[in-house]
Amino acid sequence: MRDFSQRQSQLFFLVSTFLVRYEPPALHTLLDDDVAEAVSALASTFETASRGLIYDHRPASALAERLTMALKPVLAEAGQGAGSAFERDAAVVLRRIEDAIRGVRALDPANRQAFLDLLKRIVTKTPDAGDGAALATDAPNRARLIVP
Repeated sequence: MRDFSQRQSQLFFLVSTFLVRYEPPALHTLLDDDVAEAVSALASTFETASRGLIYDHRPASALAERLTMALKPVLAEAGQGAGSAFERDAAVVLRRIEDAIRGVRALDPANRQAFLDLLKRIVTKTPDAGDGAALATDAPNRARLIVP
């Protein structure tokens, strides 16, 4: 995250918050591989769009496809009216998330939800945040950012 622009940082936290709050269909468990596949497909779609072509890249697994379809409108709303600059920023953030997933999984190959577990520790719900998510807090009004 250290070399993200402000918009890219905001997109990273938007996607991270979405992933923490996302509930997969009944009887399914969201795994890091599904998230990596979904963000990779979305990143490819945004990279293609930033070049002026409209092509919807699709992930192979059904669960990754559902995650992609749920995340796409969130990103579309965030980038409303921003054009190709937003598409480039979104692609960078999504690729970085994909790389982070692969890095975390390499550290703990037995845990198929290592990245999602890390996100849940970083982005937590606080009592005063209602149903929205907030950064982890160590004091009532003092937020701190935990970056791996």
